[in-house]
Amino acid sequence: MARPGVVTAPRPGIEEITIRGIGVIEDAVLPLGPGFTALTGETGAGKTMVVTALGLLLGGRADSGVLRAGADRAVAEARWIVPEHGAVADRVEDAGGELEPLGDGTAELLVSRTLTAEGRSRVAVAGRSVPVGVLQELGEDLVAVHGQSEQLRLKSPAAQRELLDRFAGAELSQLLERYTLVHRRFLADRAELERLTAEQDARTLEAGELRTALAEIEGVAPQVGEDAELAALAERLGAQDELRLAASTAHEALSSEDMTALDALSLLVEARRALERAAPLDPEISALAETVASVSSLAADASADLASYIAGLDPDAPGRLEVVQQRINELAVLVRRYGPTLDDVLGFADSGGRRLIELDADPDRIDALADQVAEDERLAVELADRMSAIRRAAAERLGAAVTAELADLAMGTAAAIVDVTSRDELSATGRDAVQLLLQAYPGAEPRPIARGVSGGELSRVMLALEVVLAGTDPVPTFVFDEVDAGIGGAAATEVGKRLARLATTSQVIAVTHLAQVAAFATNHLKVLKGSDGGVTTSTVQRLTGDQRVAEMARLLSGLTTSESALAHAQELLDLAGAAS
Repeated sequence: MARPGVVTAPRPGIEEITIRGIGVIEDAVLPLGPGFTALTGETGAGKTMVVTALGLLLGGRADSGVLRAGADRAVAEARWIVPEHGAVADRVEDAGGELEPLGDGTAELLVSRTLTAEGRSRVAVAGRSVPVGVLQELGEDLVAVHGQSEQLRLKSPAAQRELLDRFAGAELSQLLERYTLVHRRFLADRAELERLTAEQDARTLEAGELRTALAEIEGVAPQVGEDAELAALAERLGAQDELRLAASTAHEALSSEDMTALDALSLLVEARRALERAAPLDPEISALAETVASVSSLAADASADLASYIAGLDPDAPGRLEVVQQRINELAVLVRRYGPTLDDVLGFADSGGRRLIELDADPDRIDALADQVAEDERLAVELADRMSAIRRAAAERLGAAVTAELADLAMGTAAAIVDVTSRDELSATGRDAVQLLLQAYPGAEPRPIARGVSGGELSRVMLALEVVLAGTDPVPTFVFDEVDAGIGGAAATEVGKRLARLATTSQVIAVTHLAQVAAFATNHLKVLKGSDGGVTTSTVQRLTGDQRVAEMARLLSGLTTSESALAHAQELLDLAGAAS
């Protein structure tokens, strides 16, 4: 239940999560909403299953091992309030989904994920089935989850640089975007320049060989289909005597020059005349006479064509055949060298010509690339230097701000130092190596948080970072899985205060086992563990009034009915309410 003065108007965040068949939770609904939600419960009750369900909704790895014993499927559903327009709305639209406008600049987004015992996963976003990758993309704009894995990630130099860049803001982001484009082009052009330079001798040799080959082909000047035409011509020229004999014999049979010989035309003329004389006697004979006349005409045409063919036969066939064979041999040489067919020879000439133009342009191309690489390197160095200056200035501010937060988190002697070291070489993000250091006390040697920092200290450093970053780069929802691990007392109270402060600009969900943290929540949920004698079953209950006081007493002392424990719990709630 929200405390007086806490704004509860709709704002981006998770309104409700429904969990079925995940771990020990059979069926539970988590009412969330804006502000700070604390999630408590006995050990083994299933608090981490809530984080597991949220991980599934954010596109995390689906493992059938999360299914409740005996369940055939696990289901995680969430109802989000998101801006009606923006990156999330655009991604939902791209996926084919449709948000439900709420009329105040926000919209409702429904997301669900179902995991079967066979390991199959089904995802739905705004009523449409989508790949799990869509959840991962949406999650980047919706939720920041902090648990042990995120603490481990914070130890990496890349994650520390990303945090600094988030804090540095839009100016660095815009420079980094420009730098990335220039640096990628610089690397690609430099690699191409190095390749061309290294291969210059080989490419010069290739150009010379191509030039010789193309000159040889150009000297012969083959034509498309020429080899087939020449083969047919050679065969015809080689058979001139046989062709002449066949044509002469046929012509003699049709129309003989020997007046005493009977040829086909003479016989056809005699047949036509005989039929024509008898035609008056029978109309059918008349028709046959016309047929014979037609055949006689065709025979006369064939005789004339044969005479023309004989006259056209080349008297110098042997000489022409020699020329044709020489041409065939020239083409055969090209086919052996650049084939295996004449079409391949012509294709080689075409592609080789284009390749030769490219190779001949190498000197100009190398000069142009060298100029481009030098210019891109100059520009990349300029942008990297500007980014370094911004990062160094931001590092001082971030270190000071985190140090101030740590002072209130029972680490008053510690100082956070964000070290920015510029290198000579350029990387994908500039020339800077960023390292987050922690100085345990004045005069101590600052040590990287990746080494020598306890889990509790790392949790508080992470929380301090998020509180500071929330002012410059807010995230709609933060989820903290036992951010209070390894701490207690006054430090735990300060963690609760910081979570409450973070909740004024973002939704905060924290799994905790400390009353000092839970006391600052505007919404307190408890995971209740029950058993039917065989299978443990957990549900989720929203706590208010006496129920919340009893849970706070349990967290403080393990007692829920002791008057002193209840009084202490109420006192803690009152103090938290007054401090917020």
